[in-house]
Amino acid sequence: MRSQLKAGAILSYLLLVLNSAISIVYTPIMLKLVGQSDYGLFSLASSAIGYVSILNFGLGNAVIRYTAKYKAIGDQEKCNQLYGMFSVMYGVLGFLALIAGIIVTFFSETIFSNSLTGEEVIKLKVLIGIMALNLAVGIGFGVFSVIVLAHEKFIYQKTLNIISSMITPLLTWPLLEMGYGVITISVVNTVISLITILLNIHYCFKVLKIKIVFKKFESSLLKEILVFSSYIFLNLVIGQLYWSTDQVILGIYSGTVAVSIYSLAASFTGYFSGFSSAISNVFLSKVSRMVAQNLPDKEISDLFIRIGRVQYIVISFALSGFIVFGKEFIVLWVGKNYSESFIIALLILIPMIVSLIQGMGGIVLQAKNMQKFKSVVNVLIAIVNVVISIIFVRYWGAIGCALGTALAYTIGNIIIINIYYWRKVGINIPLFWKNILKMSFPMLLSVIYSMTINLNFSANDWLFFIFKTLIFSISYILIMWFAGMNNYEKSLFLIPLKNVIQKLTLKMKEVKMHI
Repeated sequence: MRSQLKAGAILSYLLLVLNSAISIVYTPIMLKLVGQSDYGLFSLASSAIGYVSILNFGLGNAVIRYTAKYKAIGDQEKCNQLYGMFSVMYGVLGFLALIAGIIVTFFSETIFSNSLTGEEVIKLKVLIGIMALNLAVGIGFGVFSVIVLAHEKFIYQKTLNIISSMITPLLTWPLLEMGYGVITISVVNTVISLITILLNIHYCFKVLKIKIVFKKFESSLLKEILVFSSYIFLNLVIGQLYWSTDQVILGIYSGTVAVSIYSLAASFTGYFSGFSSAISNVFLSKVSRMVAQNLPDKEISDLFIRIGRVQYIVISFALSGFIVFGKEFIVLWVGKNYSESFIIALLILIPMIVSLIQGMGGIVLQAKNMQKFKSVVNVLIAIVNVVISIIFVRYWGAIGCALGTALAYTIGNIIIINIYYWRKVGINIPLFWKNILKMSFPMLLSVIYSMTINLNFSANDWLFFIFKTLIFSISYILIMWFAGMNNYEKSLFLIPLKNVIQKLTLKMKEVKMHI
């Protein structure tokens, strides 16, 4: 089980790095082949259909939580009945998602006609329609991918995700070169999604040997699951209001170019979120077991701090690098027309970092079934965010939307939630921040040092840019290693390195013996 956790975390980061690399290579190609307007349309369609995606109701986390609960007490029959109940619930939600997707498709013309041309509206409707079908099928059969996670088979699922991530651009790139347009991307994504669903179904029945038993639902269990999932559902709504509403607002008031610029900036927030969730997501089952076993709050708090420190090492490295080189990277990557994306990304990223390094907090709340307060606070803050963004967009466009999101995020996900973690959940937040502040000095030192050098040596080509980032990376790693990391964190890097060296040494000895 521990090997699955470690492999899951490693493969999650590999998938994140792979997706980031693909995006870096593929995005400028896509922009060149489809144009700024169609790229904005694709992003707008994704944001619009994102509101339908919340109809999965957060059931995935419920499947993981209750599977862990029944496996801990050895009740396999309960698990079988649980899967039957969830299969029906997912099927119903998939049907509702299809209906909602059709409604969004038909009303998209009314919503966006003021800022889009007639041709753009037609393309938008087709894109939303294809995405709605993909989403409805994905939700309807989503129980099988979650069952794989519930059994902590991270190696299989992450490997499947890695393969699908590689296949998608390999299929869409030549089709775009042939002139098939942005709609092709949605079609390819749908086909790959269907294949992935079939593979997950096969794995569940043939490898995991699961049984799905359809019996009369236990009303008490169903009520408990609905209450548990309802708070996660609220968080999904909040997530959409935070991260997709700005694109929709810009689509209504400013048009596809503004959506394109904002979406490019938002893609960086996606990378950073991945760095955090890649670690925290694989710990949901572990934290659920800790809570089920009534372990002391101190053990959960220690895990929260330990994982938060590891996340901060990785995320602070990415953030400091973006602060120093972000604007140069964007200009070299997609051109000066997108330089405004750097400011938008920074406005969102800086407050978001706190929430990312505290990703375990959400996992703990789910395991303890204590999401209510956070959900209520975030709903109120998300509504405030929408209001502020609508006001600010009229004065500062895309930057105004980002500013509104940053202000709302700081109030809700930094100030209020940290107080709640400390006072109600039992997490030692003062000790957490003591740890983070100590680790921030090496980060600030590397940023100041690198910015001083960078101001005098601007990059006009990729070769020199890569050279500068390598120098920065080396300086950051050295400073953080000697001034920020503790022995446990160093061991996370040293032990795998020693294992690799030992294996290579043994192989070399075997080769010499054969010679």
